[in-house]
Amino acid sequence: MNRLFSPRFFVRTLLLIPAACFAFSALTELQAENWPRFRGINGAGISNEKGFPLKWTDKDYAWKKELPGLGHSSPSIWDDNLFVTSALGEGETRYLFCIDPKTGKEKWRRETNLKKSHKHRKGSWASSTPATDGEFVFVEFADEESYLLIAYDMKGNKIWERDLGAFTSQHGHGSSPMIYNDLVIATKDQKGPSVVTAFNKRTGKTVWQADRAERRTSYATPIVVNHPNTDPQLICVSGATGISSLVPETGKVNWTTGEFPMRTVSSPVYGEGLIFATCGGGGRGKLLYGVDPTGSGNIKETHIKYTRSTKLPYVPTPIVYEGHLYLWGDNGVVSCIDLATQKNVWTERIDGGYSSSPVCINGILFCINEDGEVAMVNASPQFKSHGKVKLSDPSHATVVVANGQMFLRTFRNLYCLNAKK
Repeated sequence: MNRLFSPRFFVRTLLLIPAACFAFSALTELQAENWPRFRGINGAGISNEKGFPLKWTDKDYAWKKELPGLGHSSPSIWDDNLFVTSALGEGETRYLFCIDPKTGKEKWRRETNLKKSHKHRKGSWASSTPATDGEFVFVEFADEESYLLIAYDMKGNKIWERDLGAFTSQHGHGSSPMIYNDLVIATKDQKGPSVVTAFNKRTGKTVWQADRAERRTSYATPIVVNHPNTDPQLICVSGATGISSLVPETGKVNWTTGEFPMRTVSSPVYGEGLIFATCGGGGRGKLLYGVDPTGSGNIKETHIKYTRSTKLPYVPTPIVYEGHLYLWGDNGVVSCIDLATQKNVWTERIDGGYSSSPVCINGILFCINEDGEVAMVNASPQFKSHGKVKLSDPSHATVVVANGQMFLRTFRNLYCLNAKK
């Protein structure tokens, strides 16, 4: 008898299939659970985790922790390490914390001392979200004289530090680092000589540096786009360059839309084959582009497939989810656009001012307003609001979800809410 078709082999195979499927499922789930940077995996702001309540009270938190000083950064999480920043005084003392996400207990903190510096009234000296890959964590801090990128290992040992030089900005620092393969990438789009720089994540050695046109400071964090018809692209935005695509391994420019009419604060997002980014000022979005990333050179006349100039976010980053674009405005005006038809499906007002970005968790948009209220709306062509939940103090930070837990950061506190089993 052929042993491949023996009854014993057949039974054994049947027994192994569920185990193999479970292992593959567990591996896939594990890879998707961490929240490694600003707005999660590749900045998309999307999580498929389930079980989070739409109403809760203080009694429902797994833990609550007060952080010293003030900060607007979001946490980043990898397994049993949560990283978040905070600052004291007028920015002279900056902290990176490593916290156990299950208990809220501090594992370690590292202090960076800089000069006192100015900021926007809605900003903080700890607005940059750390980036981590489970091996290292990278954090950015800046004042007028220094722009620091610092690498630590998971135990808090400093691996390297680079100073990118003076940082000139009307409103302070706000962009976040990102990791791509063995590179950590920092954007220094400022009111002065501007560059995007890629460093070897292990050594801090400069791998490439791309000069940028300069105008006003950009607060956007880049993303990497994996379009089926192109090689991977590093997407950066600023007022002076608009949306631009770089080769992530070399920094060579693939294409650009040309400059935006105003500054950029929200970050780019990718979905349904298009890159979306906005510019604006004075608390309002001015212009949104939806760009096909398959072009080369100046693509303003050829590859901008969608534009919008009304009811736009300035600070909050958009969401692309299940064929629809969701725009959550600073003034609480939220719109849903069908990307297949480019038609506006609905526009509704959610009370409050918003300096955080929405995230989509299992089909629900969560966004914290400046008064510290978590607003929840269906990410659906049928509008439905789930009301708000009040936190203890104001917030400009974006909601984070990882490993069955939701993290809500306010000016001075960090909350943890567990998903129901």
